[in-house]
Amino acid sequence: MLHLPAQSDVMAPATPSPLPAAGLLPDSSERVMRARSDLHLGLPVALVDGDEACLVALAEGMQARRYGGFHALGAPELVITRRRAAALGLPLGRDADALSVLIPSTAALGWIAAMAGKDQNAPPSPKGLSLRTASHVQNAGLALAQTVESLPVIVTVALAPAEIARMGLSAIAARDVLAELSRYQSADCVSKASLPMQMSDAGRVHVFRLQASRAEHYAIEIGSPDFSAPVLVRMHSACFTGDVLGSLKCDCGPQLAGAMAAMSDAGGGVLIYLNQEGRGIGLANKMRAYALQDGGLDTVEANHWLGFEDDMRDFRIGAEMLRRMQIARVRLMTNNPAKVAGLVAQNIEVVSRVPLHVGRGPLNAAYLATKAAKSGHLLP
Repeated sequence: MLHLPAQSDVMAPATPSPLPAAGLLPDSSERVMRARSDLHLGLPVALVDGDEACLVALAEGMQARRYGGFHALGAPELVITRRRAAALGLPLGRDADALSVLIPSTAALGWIAAMAGKDQNAPPSPKGLSLRTASHVQNAGLALAQTVESLPVIVTVALAPAEIARMGLSAIAARDVLAELSRYQSADCVSKASLPMQMSDAGRVHVFRLQASRAEHYAIEIGSPDFSAPVLVRMHSACFTGDVLGSLKCDCGPQLAGAMAAMSDAGGGVLIYLNQEGRGIGLANKMRAYALQDGGLDTVEANHWLGFEDDMRDFRIGAEMLRRMQIARVRLMTNNPAKVAGLVAQNIEVVSRVPLHVGRGPLNAAYLATKAAKSGHLLP
């Protein structure tokens, strides 16, 4: 026979646990990072601004089941940057940063991919589309999407703020997104060790990690630089195709090797290696830009066609890495005045600019000409 415990044997209900201590809860920066991660996974996130709210997902990689879910909630819109709007021939107000396009009810995923720039051979006709300037919430969603190295295009649908809680998706205030993305991410040196290299037996690698995004960048000591004097420094952005594969389409590989050789010959220097591939748009988008260049566009035009600005890099990261290494005065190896200005703006004294003219060849002549004409590089 089943024995039922006496009432006195039954454990009294536990006292409800207090809410977690504030230190356990995500702060604004961590909530933004969570939203970025969700977007990267293909999950939608909810952005809120007072009585306005919308669901946001990346256009690139949009799945049929999620696309159907957006339509079930209302009339979804495609939000594109001003650069992509210009590439498609769509009108945009002078002061507007982005354009919202009502997705036609008959539009399939292929139409979205073509509008986003994923299908480079079949740009859609912009005729007959319903257009408006992107809202504050949509602009915040687009800014968030631009941090995950996808094509800078999002799908959105309006929501009532009361609907968000029952959806089980990440939700964040649009103002928090824009505030966090405009705030500089501090970098910490998380590890370092000696590394003998071909250029110098005396080498040392410092690994820096951004506190918010967790992205890693590297400072490499070549030889034995004297930090009490102006240090020979090269701020080099990652270029997998040039640095590793020896691409002849750019001068990045020869610049990397030339800078390291010069530092070795000088007795020491510091190479700041920033993981900002393709001027900050990522390797996948860089390859898309290369395909467009094969079709006749130059470097800047290809970036604009995909919806990006000329250069999406942040040189403040390199400046902080130098400060953390107690380097305040540098001789900067670069042909790019923007790098000089970026360090000076962060109170790093650029004692001199050291030209780095290497790697010119028949296959990158047009690339270098564009660098000089449109990006202001100082080339012979």
